[in-house]
Formats: sequence, structure tokens, C-alpha cells
Amino acid sequence: MNAPATIPLSRIADIVGAPNVITDSQALAAYSVDGLAPQIAARPASAQEVSELVKFAAAGKLAVIPTGARTKLGIGMPPSRYDLAIDMTRLDRVTSYDPGDLTLSVEPGLPLARLAKVLAEHHQFLPLAVPFHESATVGGTLSGGVDSPLRQFYGTARDFVLGMEFVSGDGALTKSGGRVVKNVSGYDLHKLFLGSIGSLGVITRINFKTFPLPRTTATFTASFPDAISAREFNSLVQQSALRCQSVEIFSPKAADILNATETDGWSVAVCMAGNDALIARAHRDLEIIARNAAPNSLRGFALLDAAAANSLSLAISEFPVTATTAGAVVAKLSCLPDSIASLCEETAAIAEKHSIASAHIFHGIGVGYCAFLAPGNTAAQYRGCFQELLALAAAKNVFASIPYCPLELKRQLNIWGPPREDFVLHQSVKRAFDPHNIFAPGRFVGGL
Repeated sequence: MNAPATIPLSRIADIVGAPNVITDSQALAAYSVDGLAPQIAARPASAQEVSELVKFAAAGKLAVIPTGARTKLGIGMPPSRYDLAIDMTRLDRVTSYDPGDLTLSVEPGLPLARLAKVLAEHHQFLPLAVPFHESATVGGTLSGGVDSPLRQFYGTARDFVLGMEFVSGDGALTKSGGRVVKNVSGYDLHKLFLGSIGSLGVITRINFKTFPLPRTTATFTASFPDAISAREFNSLVQQSALRCQSVEIFSPKAADILNATETDGWSVAVCMAGNDALIARAHRDLEIIARNAAPNSLRGFALLDAAAANSLSLAISEFPVTATTAGAVVAKLSCLPDSIASLCEETAAIAEKHSIASAHIFHGIGVGYCAFLAPGNTAAQYRGCFQELLALAAAKNVFASIPYCPLELKRQLNIWGPPREDFVLHQSVKRAFDPHNIFAPGRFVGGL
């Protein structure tokens, strides 16, 4: 780390104001990333102040990590350098909202929970049912690339983020996309920032397409003896005329972590939205599909009451965090829906080989989390397991990463796995957006 004297405090104070410069070591510990704390944290109040901070950092070759509520700073590899934390929580306004046009512009430090209340007043919402929803900020959620079960129906953030304003590595305030749904000018460069964990620049504004808030939802659960039957049910649901808000497949051990259902088999939870007639039809059709998926072994089918449905929905969204709190290391996997059962079986076999318990939860479209819990909870025990898991993923052309992982394991294992064939494109993008390599160096794929 550079010596503290390399950063002139007066210049940062000139930019953001002295009360918004943090130098106390105890306060800076809250900004630590994998045990490495910055020398200074600055709290800008505008995009212009962010731009000046980045220009200052670029001139001094200072490593910068943008932060929000700091709920996802553990995602990624340890940074190679970390000098300046740019705390974006003062940029927390709704800058533009047109409910009639279903468009919205917000600053990145706005908490998701506060934004949800603003939208609910107009019976609208954003389909970001993500971990830490009560405390996470909008910018941190998008930059962290965390997943939402609602992607089944609404897509990912790539589908409803219309544009962004951001500061690139030379301090330039840049715009991409627009504020309206029909926007065809230029390239959607802002989509590169989704999941980039602060490695390309600092987001200063996000434009969204909003959605009508469903007036009625219903959650159905079906229980099966094995993953194959659950996969078959999911496949039949995806092929049906039903438009599901979400479909979640989870193993018995995942059900224990969710603490929201009683079953000794594999379960599938299907959420539907619509009027009473649509819900009644879905109830009838889903039960038929469940019986067709497992003619002789369906263990149960039920419509959850509102309280149980809400509890399960929240538990599914928070699954990675809940599992991590329980001591598990959590991997994220993406595969074709028809491969869910086989992937779960193979990863469970790898875990069992290393005397590690495993729990699996997958969206019906093939993106999921696997939680691994070793009795001794040692990095050495996990290392062999995850080396095999990442090798399996590479052999099957499955995307795999380990977003929720202790530092001790990161020191022994690259949580992103081996670089893929498109890594040269990652390098080109990094150089274009961050020519001085000041943004979160070392945290992203391949050490970018």
C-alpha cells in the first residue's frame, strides 16, 4: 500500500468538503475489502465531485473502489491496491420519475427499500428481489451483479436499465443509453457496468424502465422425490402457456436453509401474478403438470397462504446471504434448464467426496446458487472441492464463480475460475474505460 502522505488531504477536502473526508482508521475499517482498508474515504454529493475525485486519483495513480451500503464488497478477488474509497451514499435522489411513461432516473446511492416505497405509491416496482434488499443501494446492486428470482418473467437488469451516467478512468462524465424505452442511438455501453464490481468506472445515475406492481400473486409448491422429477416439472412448466413470475427449484438441504417449507425431497415453487380467474387456472394447470411430471411419485402440491408465500419469497431472495451467515461458501452456476438436475447431482457428488454438505437452489431458467458447508470449515477442505467444481464447470461450458467466499480461500483459489476465450475482450474493455488501471485493480475476472 502507498504511504498515507502520498494523498494530499486538502485537495480531497476542497472537492467534497472537509466533513465528508474520512481518515480515522476505525471508520475506514468499514470500507475494507478482504481485509485491505483504504487510506481515505470521500463522500461526494454530485457527479461533478465524483469526476474531480477520479481525475485526482488518476493523476496520482491511486486505486479507487466505489462503495454504497457496503453489502457486497466481499464479491470478487482481493484488490491488489486500495487507496481511496468513493462513498456514493450522498447521491441518493430520485432525479426524474414519469409514472405514466414508466421511466425513472435515480442516483446510485439510493437504497432499494426507499425506492420501492416511492414506486409503490404509483403501483409500480422494479424487479430487483435481491439479497440485502432492506439496506442495499441501487448502484451497488447493479455493480455487484447479484441475481433476482424475478428474472424468469422480467429479465435481468440488462433488460430494464435504459441508460446510465458514469465517470470513466480519466475522470470524464459520460452518458450511455437514454431515459425512454424507445432508444436506438449509440451503443449500450452502460450494460458493461452490470456485474463489473466497480472495475470500469463510477456510476452516477441510472435510468430504468419500471413495471406495474402486480395486484394479486399466488405461490404454488410441488414436492418430488428427486432432482430429475423437479427438473421435468420445470421443463413442462416452461413449455406451457403459463407466464410465471418465478420458478425456483431447491434441494432438501436448501429447504432447511430457507426454513420456509417442510419436505424431505426436492421442491419447486412457482409464483404467478394476475386476476382471480388466472390464478384459479394456474392452480388447476400446475397441479396437472406436477402429476404428469411424476405420475407415481408426486409428494405434494399446495397453494401457499399469503404469509407463507411472502416468507418463502424473501427467503429465496436472501438465500446466498443466509447460507453464508450459516458458515457456507456459496457458488453461482449458470446452465441450460435441462442440465439443472445433472449439474446438481455432479456438484453434490464432488462435495460429498470432500465430506462437505451441499444445498442447491436454481431459477427455472438455469441460474442458481450452491451452498457448501464443511464440518471443519477449513480453506484446505474447500479448496479441493472448488477446484473440482470449477474444472467441472469449464468442461461443461457452465459459467461458475464463488461470490460468497472467505478471504482465506481466495488466497488459495481464483473464485472466477480460469479465464475464458473471451478474456482478451475483457482486457480491451478494461483498458478503454480505465486506462490508468485505478478502478478496483485485481478484483475482477482474470485479475482485472
